Amino acid sequence: MTRKEFLQALGLLGAGTVFIGPELLAKNSPLLSPDSKDFNDKDGRYRHPIKGLKADTNGKALTCIVIGAGNRGRMYVRYAEMFPDCLKIVGVSDILESRKNATGDRYNIPEDMRFGHYREVFECGKKLADLVIISTPDDCHYVPCMKALSLGYDVLLEKPVAQTEKECTDIAKQARKYGRIVGVCHVLRYAPYFVALRDAARSGMIGDIVSIQHQEPIQYAHMAHSYVRGNWRDSKETTPIILAKSCHDLDILRWIIGKPCKRITADGSLYLFKPENAPAGAPSHCADGCPIEATCPYSALDIYVKRKAHLGVFDLKNNRDEAEIYEKLTTTHKSYGRCVYHCDNDQPDHYVCNMVFEDDVTASFTMDAFAPKGGRRTKVMGTTGYIEGDGKTFTIYDFRSNKKLVWDAKVAELEEYKDSGHGGGDYALFRDFLEAVAYQDENKLTSSIEASIESHVMGFRAEKSRLSMKKVKVN
Repeated sequence: MTRKEFLQALGLLGAGTVFIGPELLAKNSPLLSPDSKDFNDKDGRYRHPIKGLKADTNGKALTCIVIGAGNRGRMYVRYAEMFPDCLKIVGVSDILESRKNATGDRYNIPEDMRFGHYREVFECGKKLADLVIISTPDDCHYVPCMKALSLGYDVLLEKPVAQTEKECTDIAKQARKYGRIVGVCHVLRYAPYFVALRDAARSGMIGDIVSIQHQEPIQYAHMAHSYVRGNWRDSKETTPIILAKSCHDLDILRWIIGKPCKRITADGSLYLFKPENAPAGAPSHCADGCPIEATCPYSALDIYVKRKAHLGVFDLKNNRDEAEIYEKLTTTHKSYGRCVYHCDNDQPDHYVCNMVFEDDVTASFTMDAFAPKGGRRTKVMGTTGYIEGDGKTFTIYDFRSNKKLVWDAKVAELEEYKDSGHGGGDYALFRDFLEAVAYQDENKLTSSIEASIESHVMGFRAEKSRLSMKKVKVN
């Protein structure tokens, strides 16, 4: 029996599915294959399949319009360059001419399929492609998604789904009404690390899951860029940070546990980034002669000009040109040059949640803005074992045998996965979404729209708990 036949016999490999073979793995990083519920692996490795990124699109290239050609939109459409026989970009919408035309030129999109505002995509009243990607700001998800569904498009929708619980449920109802597929960009579900961790936790290797501790550190400059100076700084204009940043994490907890959340308690606040904490003499912008700019860890000049980090928002001609970056900071993109203590932000910089799921399974989650680097940390406590991971590697401990297994596949070194963000989850999600559209089968995704919205409801209820200082029911 071949390896492929073995996987198919176990129901782990569908027809047409391709798994990455040993020749594509980094040295000393074994091919992960199905594991039993015991700890008999001689080399101490937990083996689990890593699926290749090319979609099975039923023999044709699906056509796509991207609505919102910023960082996320540009990332997804690059899939068409990797696998042109799976995807063709036929339209683009963005209110910024530079972004619209950059994407249009890159994919040879004709002028009549280059749209400004997303309303223009739908004005003709008919479908122009098989699917749309909606990667606009949070406050521009609901309306274009509802319209796209009514015209018969399948939709890949950036998270968070919408700005209110009702809008989220409206989108789910709209998808059912028109029989369309909505894939929510909960990309961690598709990252090989989290896929393997979830399957290990659910396999019985550690007995029954009793409790999970999960942490999301936000790298300090990332916090300053996105949630103090940037587009997600105002919870009322976008969504609360528990959704804007951490609905991934609530979704992962729900996915691993596999049971509905019953109640949630949350707390947290904006501790640092507010006017009363501004150093004496600090001006409104870092370039305006700040007396502590040289030592401030949140200096815009240091983050953008010197380190050249988080530059995607500037639409630069040359990302290495410090003069061009400085010019953007002091003219067209002055909001990113602001002092972090003089911004119109309200997002908490630390946040804690405690959750109780069905059967009294518990989970705790913390989000903190003061870390040297990002990367989730997870601990899963079971009745006969324990799993601990750092976003790249996890170890399974067995109480009965006192043995352990390690998952440490070097996913980022695999050729197909090199440019896929979120630990490979970005393109893996897109692969499964395309297959779902090609076969009109949402079961090819790991999450229905209703399941994705369940974790959003957890986030909305968490924020309600934080603001009211009360325990809140979820289900």
